Amino acid sequence: MEELSFKLKEFEGPLDLLLHLIRSSKINIYDIPIAEISEQYLAYLSEMEKMDLELTSEFAVVAAELLYIKSKMLLPKEVNEDGEVIDPRSELVAKLLEYQKYKELSNFLDDRQDIGRFSFVKRREKIKGVAGNADLDVSVDELIEAFNNMLERFDRKMPPPKSSFKGIVAREPVSVTDRIEIIKKYIAGKGKKIDFKELFLNTCKTRPQLVATFLGVLEMIKLNEISVVAQKGGLVIKVN
Repeated sequence: MEELSFKLKEFEGPLDLLLHLIRSSKINIYDIPIAEISEQYLAYLSEMEKMDLELTSEFAVVAAELLYIKSKMLLPKEVNEDGEVIDPRSELVAKLLEYQKYKELSNFLDDRQDIGRFSFVKRREKIKGVAGNADLDVSVDELIEAFNNMLERFDRKMPPPKSSFKGIVAREPVSVTDRIEIIKKYIAGKGKKIDFKELFLNTCKTRPQLVATFLGVLEMIKLNEISVVAQKGGLVIKVN
Protein backbone atom coordinates (compact mmCIF):
# COMPACT_ATOMS: atom_id res chain seq x y z
CA MET A 1 0.00 0.00 0.00
CA GLU A 2 1.25 3.45 -0.87
CA GLU A 3 2.16 5.41 2.26
CA LEU A 4 -0.38 8.08 3.11
CA SER A 5 0.62 11.58 4.14
CA PHE A 6 -1.75 13.81 6.07
CA LYS A 7 -1.86 17.43 6.98
CA LEU A 8 -3.38 16.87 10.39
CA LYS A 9 -6.11 19.14 11.60
CA GLU A 10 -8.72 19.02 14.30
CA PHE A 11 -12.01 17.29 13.57
CA GLU A 12 -15.22 17.64 15.52
CA GLY A 13 -15.59 13.86 15.67
CA PRO A 14 -15.09 10.59 13.78
CA LEU A 15 -17.90 11.31 11.31
CA ASP A 16 -16.27 14.64 10.51
CA LEU A 17 -13.02 12.78 9.79
CA LEU A 18 -14.83 10.21 7.62
CA LEU A 19 -16.52 12.92 5.55
CA HIS A 20 -13.14 14.60 5.08
CA LEU A 21 -11.59 11.36 3.80
CA ILE A 22 -14.53 10.67 1.47
CA ARG A 23 -14.40 14.17 -0.01
CA SER A 24 -10.61 14.15 -0.34
CA SER A 25 -10.73 10.83 -2.20
CA LYS A 26 -13.71 12.02 -4.30
CA ILE A 27 -15.72 8.97 -3.32
CA ASN A 28 -19.46 8.51 -3.81
CA ILE A 29 -20.92 8.57 -0.31
CA TYR A 30 -23.58 6.05 -1.38
CA ASP A 31 -20.94 3.58 -2.58
CA ILE A 32 -18.10 3.79 -0.06
CA PRO A 33 -15.13 1.44 -0.70
CA ILE A 34 -14.92 0.28 2.92
CA ALA A 35 -11.49 -1.37 2.60
CA GLU A 36 -9.90 1.82 1.24
CA ILE A 37 -11.61 4.18 3.67
CA SER A 38 -10.89 1.89 6.63
CA GLU A 39 -7.14 1.90 5.84
CA GLN A 40 -7.12 5.70 5.48
CA TYR A 41 -9.09 6.14 8.70
CA LEU A 42 -6.79 3.85 10.73
CA ALA A 43 -3.72 5.50 9.21
CA TYR A 44 -5.05 8.87 10.26
CA LEU A 45 -5.65 7.65 13.84
CA SER A 46 -2.12 6.31 13.90
CA GLU A 47 -0.75 9.69 12.89
CA MET A 48 -2.83 11.35 15.59
CA GLU A 49 -1.38 9.01 18.21
CA LYS A 50 2.17 9.74 17.03
CA MET A 51 1.55 13.45 17.49
CA ASP A 52 0.00 12.87 20.94
CA LEU A 53 -3.32 14.26 19.79
CA GLU A 54 -6.27 13.35 21.97
CA LEU A 55 -8.26 10.38 20.67
CA THR A 56 -11.71 9.98 22.18
CA SER A 57 -13.56 6.70 22.46
CA GLU A 58 -15.84 7.81 19.61
CA PHE A 59 -12.97 7.48 17.12
CA ALA A 60 -12.27 3.94 18.35
CA VAL A 61 -15.96 2.98 18.08
CA VAL A 62 -16.14 4.12 14.46
CA ALA A 63 -12.87 2.31 13.70
CA ALA A 64 -14.38 -0.89 15.07
CA GLU A 65 -17.55 -0.27 13.03
CA LEU A 66 -15.51 0.14 9.85
CA LEU A 67 -13.67 -3.13 10.48
CA TYR A 68 -16.96 -4.88 11.19
CA ILE A 69 -18.47 -3.60 7.94
CA LYS A 70 -15.30 -4.63 6.11
CA SER A 71 -15.63 -8.18 7.43
CA LYS A 72 -19.34 -8.29 6.49
CA MET A 73 -18.46 -7.23 2.93
CA LEU A 74 -16.24 -10.32 2.64
CA LEU A 75 -19.05 -12.69 3.57
CA PRO A 76 -21.82 -13.88 1.23
CA LYS A 77 -24.45 -11.21 0.68
CA GLU A 78 -27.49 -11.24 2.96
CA VAL A 79 -31.04 -10.66 1.76
CA ASN A 80 -34.14 -9.48 3.61
CA GLU A 81 -37.63 -10.95 3.58
CA ASP A 82 -38.38 -9.23 0.27
CA GLY A 83 -35.34 -10.79 -1.36
CA GLU A 84 -33.42 -7.46 -1.46
CA VAL A 85 -29.69 -7.47 -0.77
CA ILE A 86 -28.78 -5.94 2.59
CA ASP A 87 -25.90 -3.48 2.25
CA PRO A 88 -23.75 -3.52 5.45
CA ARG A 89 -22.77 0.09 4.69
CA SER A 90 -26.34 1.48 4.71
CA GLU A 91 -26.41 2.38 8.41
CA LEU A 92 -23.06 4.17 8.21
CA VAL A 93 -24.15 6.06 5.07
CA ALA A 94 -27.33 7.20 6.86
CA LYS A 95 -25.26 8.51 9.78
CA LEU A 96 -22.90 10.37 7.44
CA LEU A 97 -25.75 11.96 5.48
CA GLU A 98 -27.47 13.13 8.66
CA TYR A 99 -24.22 14.49 10.08
CA GLN A 100 -23.48 16.28 6.78
CA LYS A 101 -26.92 17.91 6.84
CA TYR A 102 -26.46 19.28 10.37
CA LYS A 103 -22.89 20.37 9.63
CA GLU A 104 -24.05 22.39 6.60
CA LEU A 105 -26.82 23.93 8.70
CA SER A 106 -24.31 24.80 11.41
CA ASN A 107 -22.03 26.49 8.86
CA PHE A 108 -24.99 28.44 7.48
CA LEU A 109 -25.92 29.69 10.97
CA ASP A 110 -22.29 30.64 11.65
CA ASP A 111 -22.26 32.73 8.47
CA ARG A 112 -25.52 34.42 9.44
CA GLN A 113 -24.07 35.19 12.87
CA ASP A 114 -21.09 36.92 11.25
CA ILE A 115 -23.43 38.99 9.08
CA GLY A 116 -25.37 40.15 12.15
CA ARG A 117 -22.17 40.90 14.03
CA PHE A 118 -21.23 43.62 11.55
CA SER A 119 -24.74 45.02 11.09
CA PHE A 120 -25.80 48.11 12.99
CA VAL A 121 -29.39 49.23 13.38
CA LYS A 122 -30.29 52.88 13.80
CA ARG A 123 -32.25 53.55 16.94
CA ARG A 124 -35.87 54.48 16.59
CA GLU A 125 -36.48 58.21 16.71
CA LYS A 126 -39.61 60.19 17.35
CA ILE A 127 -40.88 62.01 14.27
CA LYS A 128 -41.19 65.70 14.94
CA GLY A 129 -43.58 68.16 13.33
CA VAL A 130 -46.44 65.71 12.77
CA ALA A 131 -49.84 67.08 13.71
CA GLY A 132 -51.50 64.92 16.32
CA ASN A 133 -55.08 65.94 15.51
CA ALA A 134 -55.23 64.69 11.91
CA ASP A 135 -58.83 63.88 11.03
CA LEU A 136 -58.83 60.23 9.91
CA ASP A 137 -62.32 58.89 10.30
CA VAL A 138 -61.27 55.51 8.87
CA SER A 139 -58.56 53.13 10.00
CA VAL A 140 -55.28 52.77 8.15
CA ASP A 141 -56.25 49.19 7.20
CA GLU A 142 -59.48 50.45 5.63
CA LEU A 143 -57.56 53.10 3.73
CA ILE A 144 -55.07 50.54 2.35
CA GLU A 145 -57.88 48.15 1.47
CA ALA A 146 -59.66 50.90 -0.45
CA PHE A 147 -56.47 51.69 -2.33
CA ASN A 148 -55.91 48.00 -3.22
CA ASN A 149 -59.48 47.67 -4.48
CA MET A 150 -59.08 50.78 -6.57
CA LEU A 151 -55.73 49.46 -7.87
CA GLU A 152 -57.35 46.22 -9.06
CA ARG A 153 -60.08 48.21 -10.78
CA PHE A 154 -57.45 50.40 -12.44
CA ASP A 155 -55.54 47.35 -13.74
CA ARG A 156 -58.70 45.92 -15.29
CA LYS A 157 -59.61 49.23 -16.90
CA MET A 158 -56.30 50.38 -18.33
CA PRO A 159 -54.22 48.60 -21.04
CA PRO A 160 -50.54 47.99 -20.29
CA PRO A 161 -48.39 51.04 -21.08
CA LYS A 162 -45.86 50.89 -23.92
CA SER A 163 -43.06 51.32 -21.42
CA SER A 164 -43.88 47.92 -19.93
CA PHE A 165 -42.58 46.26 -23.09
CA LYS A 166 -39.16 47.89 -22.91
CA GLY A 167 -36.67 45.52 -21.27
CA ILE A 168 -37.55 43.09 -18.53
CA VAL A 169 -38.62 45.69 -15.99
CA ALA A 170 -39.88 49.12 -16.88
CA ARG A 171 -39.41 51.92 -14.39
CA GLU A 172 -41.16 55.24 -14.35
CA PRO A 173 -39.72 57.77 -11.91
CA VAL A 174 -42.60 59.59 -10.23
CA SER A 175 -42.12 62.33 -7.65
CA VAL A 176 -44.41 62.25 -4.61
CA THR A 177 -43.99 66.03 -4.30
CA ASP A 178 -45.23 66.50 -7.87
CA ARG A 179 -48.21 64.23 -7.19
CA ILE A 180 -49.12 66.28 -4.11
CA GLU A 181 -49.30 69.39 -6.29
CA ILE A 182 -51.55 67.52 -8.73
CA ILE A 183 -53.77 66.41 -5.82
CA LYS A 184 -54.09 70.01 -4.58
CA LYS A 185 -54.96 71.33 -8.06
CA TYR A 186 -57.52 68.59 -8.62
CA ILE A 187 -59.21 69.21 -5.26
CA ALA A 188 -59.21 72.96 -5.89
CA GLY A 189 -60.99 72.41 -9.19
CA LYS A 190 -63.60 70.12 -7.66
CA GLY A 191 -64.33 71.95 -4.43
CA LYS A 192 -63.36 70.94 -0.91
CA LYS A 193 -64.62 67.36 -1.09
CA ILE A 194 -63.93 64.63 -3.66
CA ASP A 195 -64.45 60.90 -4.00
CA PHE A 196 -61.37 58.85 -3.01
CA LYS A 197 -61.42 56.59 -6.08
CA GLU A 198 -62.21 59.49 -8.40
CA LEU A 199 -58.94 61.21 -7.52
CA PHE A 200 -56.85 58.22 -8.61
CA LEU A 201 -58.83 57.21 -11.68
CA ASN A 202 -58.89 60.77 -13.07
CA THR A 203 -55.30 61.80 -12.33
CA CYS A 204 -53.31 58.58 -12.83
CA LYS A 205 -52.44 56.66 -15.96
CA THR A 206 -49.82 54.20 -14.65
CA ARG A 207 -49.25 52.10 -11.54
CA PRO A 208 -46.22 54.18 -10.41
CA GLN A 209 -48.43 57.28 -10.54
CA LEU A 210 -51.07 55.48 -8.47
CA VAL A 211 -48.56 54.52 -5.79
CA ALA A 212 -46.99 57.99 -5.68
CA THR A 213 -50.45 59.58 -5.45
CA PHE A 214 -51.41 57.32 -2.56
CA LEU A 215 -48.19 58.27 -0.76
CA GLY A 216 -49.02 61.90 -1.43
CA VAL A 217 -52.47 61.44 0.17
CA LEU A 218 -50.85 59.88 3.26
CA GLU A 219 -48.37 62.76 3.48
CA MET A 220 -51.14 65.36 3.28
CA ILE A 221 -53.10 63.50 5.96
CA LYS A 222 -50.01 63.51 8.18
CA LEU A 223 -49.65 67.28 7.68
CA ASN A 224 -53.36 67.68 8.50
CA GLU A 225 -54.04 69.31 5.12
CA ILE A 226 -56.76 66.82 4.22
CA SER A 227 -58.81 64.12 5.94
CA VAL A 228 -60.39 60.91 4.72
CA VAL A 229 -63.83 59.98 6.00
CA ALA A 230 -66.17 57.10 5.31
CA GLN A 231 -69.57 57.89 3.81
CA LYS A 232 -72.32 55.69 2.45
CA GLY A 233 -70.95 55.70 -1.09
CA GLY A 234 -67.35 55.02 -0.01
CA LEU A 235 -64.34 57.03 1.16
CA VAL A 236 -64.26 60.80 0.67
CA ILE A 237 -61.30 63.20 0.80
CA LYS A 238 -61.98 66.55 2.46
CA VAL A 239 -59.84 69.68 2.71
CA ASN A 240 -59.20 70.72 6.33
